[in-house]
Amino acid sequence: MEFSFTNDIDGNMVKSMLGRHGISKRLLAKVKFDGGRISVNGIERNAIYRLRKDDVVTLTVPDEPNNEKLLPEEVPLNILFEDEHYLVVEKPAGKPSITGSLHPVGAMSNAIKGYITQKNYPNQTVHIITRLDRDTSGLMFFAKHRYAHALMVQHRYRDTLEKRYFALVSSEGLPDKGKMDWPIGRRDDSIIQRQVRFDGQAKSALTTFEVADRKNGLALVDVTLHTGRTHQIRVHFSHLGYPLIGDDLYGGNHELIKRQALHCHHLQFLHPFTEQMVQVELELPDDIKNLLSV
Repeated sequence: MEFSFTNDIDGNMVKSMLGRHGISKRLLAKVKFDGGRISVNGIERNAIYRLRKDDVVTLTVPDEPNNEKLLPEEVPLNILFEDEHYLVVEKPAGKPSITGSLHPVGAMSNAIKGYITQKNYPNQTVHIITRLDRDTSGLMFFAKHRYAHALMVQHRYRDTLEKRYFALVSSEGLPDKGKMDWPIGRRDDSIIQRQVRFDGQAKSALTTFEVADRKNGLALVDVTLHTGRTHQIRVHFSHLGYPLIGDDLYGGNHELIKRQALHCHHLQFLHPFTEQMVQVELELPDDIKNLLSV
């Protein structure tokens, strides 16, 4: 892939100018050693070449090779957004985001690998930007090349990333809206569970919510994550005294549903290449929707 940039500082080195555009030293090394190219006004140059104002730098990034350790699986995908840089798809409940040593197949990463293999895209590496717990359903966000991924972790674009979830909790006594600003850390007796704790082992965590519907003694809450701690929504609602329906890890049970009733329904981000705001919505899955039917 090729990306072009116009220099605005006289005497600037190529690597410094590219760094301001999110091109990391690691990516420049890939360009240098893996068959890429840097050109200035159409003439090949190196990373320490001194630029004049208005010089046009073109970076040719080598294609990313196939990762043979990640096995492709051809499974149907519900694609909600796709362009040459990004991909947003639906993850069903029960499917992990990534593979593990004991489970080399069956994850969303396998499904995306199968998709890009089938499409024969030039970049064959899977880049996950946002992931979900195995039993959480909803929107997952992928980058289709390393530069697109690198840009989305920079503050300018990362800070525009908004994820909202629908969750089901008991309706009794729950306020119409709320803010949960409680730090979260790992439980001392578990490698999986997290808890609200107020010591040096915890990190700040902020969750806000607003009730979208109340039916059958249940409240459908629209939840916004302002930080990204592990199990954040589940831990915060449990600490509030309203564990998610179906979340037996944090105080719920499986009487109504066999998994935590949590679904990522909204994803929003400022697109680094178009500078346009992208918004993607996904309706509730049937297992949660059925609990709200009259």
